[in-house]
Amino acid sequence: MGKGGACLTKPVIEQARSVGVHGVIAAAFLTFCIPALPQNTSGDGGLPAGELLRRVVDSELKAQANDHAHWMYEIKAGVSGKEQVKVAVQTREGYLDRLRFVNGQPITPEQEKQEDERIARLLKRPDEQKKQRRAQEEDARQTERLFKMLPDAVTARYGKRQGELVEILFEPNPNFHPSSHQAAVFHAMAGRIWINARENRLVEIEGRLTRGVKFGGGLFGHLDKGGEFHVKQSEVAPGYWEITLLHVNMHGKALFFKTIAVQENEIRSNFRRVPDNLTLAEAAEQLQRQSTVKSASVSGATAVPAIGRSRSSSH
Repeated sequence: MGKGGACLTKPVIEQARSVGVHGVIAAAFLTFCIPALPQNTSGDGGLPAGELLRRVVDSELKAQANDHAHWMYEIKAGVSGKEQVKVAVQTREGYLDRLRFVNGQPITPEQEKQEDERIARLLKRPDEQKKQRRAQEEDARQTERLFKMLPDAVTARYGKRQGELVEILFEPNPNFHPSSHQAAVFHAMAGRIWINARENRLVEIEGRLTRGVKFGGGLFGHLDKGGEFHVKQSEVAPGYWEITLLHVNMHGKALFFKTIAVQENEIRSNFRRVPDNLTLAEAAEQLQRQSTVKSASVSGATAVPAIGRSRSSSH
């Protein structure tokens, strides 16, 4: 994303892929022991909290639209009870990743072969590449729609402040009427947002479902109260922001009583910019070279709790 100045350690608006939840942002392991601001005052010239939120949303959307940079980075995630480390590359043709470590150990020769074959299959299937790009583009459109909705879907008030960072506490706006399943989930959320007031950038957002959400009166499924998301955005290079932490935990039932278990738990680090004209084939070559180099972050990075991961859709 575009320019910014605060760097609290992790991310903001990408796809948090859950049942009706896209583009959520937050993180929660900093402790701010600062007195709360009065509800209708601001650290920015008395601007109401809702107006500051709207201004920051506009700034984020413009930054996204103007940012065409591509990155290589590491993803540490808990998957099916194991901790995995992957290296991912963004390209104009799509996204590519490669498994490197499982539970802190380099993958086996057999796993290397499986990764080679998986990536080779993707490169030989233009239809799969197009499908991936379409899915990414739709996620981006969904993210934009929901993010634009945020200032209207919630009521906002000021919380704490630390330097340039301002906390906004939000809860559902009773006068807002969601028009989609995604909006209904969004509207049932309460939580907090950390904003860099000087840069008009969103640094963190975390939220939880304050009540259960029913789709079609419950006929098409529901999400349970207490589901949560937590995303954080950091400045990974001067003027460039990327998501560096993503946590989503939702549960419920979908059509035909299928269990919904939407869980994401990722830490993203070691961002390195790659050429904007990089192809998928060139990205695959870079990933293969990277697979032979042990990253220093594996031994020193914060551990990610291993979690299961599955998805069902309610619509």
